[in-house]
Amino acid sequence: MTGIEESAFGQHNGQDVQRYTLKNRRGFVLELTNYGATLVGLQVPDRQGRLADVVLGFDNLQGYIEHTAFFGATVGRVANRIRDAVFSLEGEQHQLAANDGAHHLHGGRKGWDRAIWKAQPSETAQGPSVELSYSSPDGEEGYPGRVDARTKYTLGHDGSLLVSMRARTDRATIVNMAHHTYWNLGGQAAGDVLDHELTLAAEFYTPGDPVVPVGHLERVASTAFDFREPKAIGVDLRRAGGTPVGFDHNWVINGVVGALRPVAQLRHARSGRMLSLQSDAPGAQFYSGNFLNGSIAGKGGQRYGQYAGLCLETQAFPNSINVPEWEGQVLLRPDQEYRHDMLFRFSAD
Repeated sequence: MTGIEESAFGQHNGQDVQRYTLKNRRGFVLELTNYGATLVGLQVPDRQGRLADVVLGFDNLQGYIEHTAFFGATVGRVANRIRDAVFSLEGEQHQLAANDGAHHLHGGRKGWDRAIWKAQPSETAQGPSVELSYSSPDGEEGYPGRVDARTKYTLGHDGSLLVSMRARTDRATIVNMAHHTYWNLGGQAAGDVLDHELTLAAEFYTPGDPVVPVGHLERVASTAFDFREPKAIGVDLRRAGGTPVGFDHNWVINGVVGALRPVAQLRHARSGRMLSLQSDAPGAQFYSGNFLNGSIAGKGGQRYGQYAGLCLETQAFPNSINVPEWEGQVLLRPDQEYRHDMLFRFSAD
């Protein structure tokens, strides 16, 4: 059976939260919730045709409410970090929540991952789809202007998943939406992802001091950040440094910004599952699940240890608004529409 099923997922602050189950003609099963416009689960086949859920997450709404790992969420108003939790726009300084040390992360203490979105399911020629919308009021989390945002998930009959993000504002503001699924192509209970082979279409990355980019680019050649050819994630993990150790950096994606182009390929040899990602965004954050430590019990009671899942978050460069050469990546004015697409394709060899 293909199509869309809607069911109750719980209540939050007196509001009903729903779960949407989408199925395509190839047997893929996608689960979404309108809490945080979040991807809850995705079952895809291995080389033997056996389905496994390749997305970290929780069995119930309470898990998403209690934890702050951003599992599967739509992150906004501005994803990633803003240095010192402050920026200036049109001569006015805006103070944001410092929720990551001295810095602002993923929209603040109550970002869009904590909002209840309105959902509109539909059947399309490409496959079942759910569009989620949220109106962020002027001043929310310190940001200027009202922003009307949409995230649309379409599960293609061809084995694809299209995540489309759009936003408009009534006043000059900044927007950088990102999708924050943690992937494990062996299955969400398969252990760490250090044996996954990753390729990134990037010649440069944006180093920080130590975690927030300051405006310059460095070549990946001869560094731990070189994924131009397939490489197991564990090979250069220690060389990447960090506290805790691992990758949590932004790569500069090759090609024309605004055009859908290759970003990443991920392969899990044991299952044969492969993920390819295209996007029109300037950059991509590869995060290797460094801060997972076994304290979170996910689906089926699975304890998510360090490196249990990885994120591939296409985005504007972190801290763009505080770097004159990058600020155009995040500025949004009333006569403009924010657009950001991610196209995932799943296969098995």
